[in-house]
Amino acid sequence: MFTFPKTKANSMVTRVLLAFLTTAGLFYVNIMPALVDGLKEALHFSNQQAGLIGSANVYGAAVGAFAVVFFVHKIQWRKIAILFLSGLIIIDLISINITSATPLTIIRFFHGCIGGALVGIGFATIVKTKAPDRTFGMLLLVQFGFGGLGMLLIPQLVEQFGISVLYISLILFSLATLLMVPFIPDFDHLESKKPSGSSWKMLASKPLILALIAIFLFQAANMGLYAFIVGLGKHYGLSIEFISVTLAWAAWVGIAGAVLVIWLSTRYGLSKPLIFGISLTALGTWALIYSGNHTIWILANMGVGITWAFVIPYLFSICAKLDTNGQIAAMSGMASKLGLASGPVVTGILLGTDNYQRVIIIATVIILLSLVVALAAVKSLPGGVKTI
Repeated sequence: MFTFPKTKANSMVTRVLLAFLTTAGLFYVNIMPALVDGLKEALHFSNQQAGLIGSANVYGAAVGAFAVVFFVHKIQWRKIAILFLSGLIIIDLISINITSATPLTIIRFFHGCIGGALVGIGFATIVKTKAPDRTFGMLLLVQFGFGGLGMLLIPQLVEQFGISVLYISLILFSLATLLMVPFIPDFDHLESKKPSGSSWKMLASKPLILALIAIFLFQAANMGLYAFIVGLGKHYGLSIEFISVTLAWAAWVGIAGAVLVIWLSTRYGLSKPLIFGISLTALGTWALIYSGNHTIWILANMGVGITWAFVIPYLFSICAKLDTNGQIAAMSGMASKLGLASGPVVTGILLGTDNYQRVIIIATVIILLSLVVALAAVKSLPGGVKTI
């Protein structure tokens, strides 16, 4: 019987394959501004409707990520991953022909459920590699790289050809990932970390709870604003061409943040990178109040792009240090998705009739709050974990 050759378990190629696998289930998040603005422009949905559809997709992902926590360490992950990727493609094909807000919200929720479970499987597999923080960095590199390409092309193409362009881009990414799955190592032979206690006891531990809250707050604040960033630019008089190019470059420049994580790893611990990264994220977010200035718009978006990609791997790493069998990694993925989902729907409500200054200030405050919680999580880590 023919078997596909597998890449080496801890090689950079394997990190890339795992990054694609984990990205595929949630790729729409990386092009969320294109999704929200596309629904507003092509289907004439309101801020609230577009934000709710985007959030429903990610809330579904949170449900899927939570469900996978209970069986991720027992399943044949490769067969399930192929099944889930096929499901994503089918639902994206169906979505092309739906033009009403309510049914689209429902079907995107189910799309999210499948994608979230797929991401949970990816996370649980990543923590079985050596130096999972580096693989998380590669994950952000893939997300920002292709997310930037999507932001460069999709908003303008949607205005020309309609919302189907967005769904086709998601289908193409899922197809590419489907072709990669057979080459990923099994990981069954890798030595697992020895648990220091029961998995359920660890899921209720103080450092994990604080880390999950920090992830939730950071993701909610960033995605809440990012989902409406195209509309924000238009509100301040910027052209769609200028907005698209800036957001694309912001994503690509953001890759530097992921590369920096891969290079630094934890040689400076966790607290210092978190203080540096989250503080700069808050500053860049606050600067968006002055988006009418082209220079500030460019610098703010690029700065947040870099720091977002830099901070998230370190927040995930707090959870990875506590993991024993992949359940905590899946839990951290769920917290991330809850934040990514809650941000757009809350921002859509707070935005009202384009009150962008209010949502920018609120997002800045929440980002700073996430820093406080993240530092408390690091401080409460077990002594042996703090030192790595």
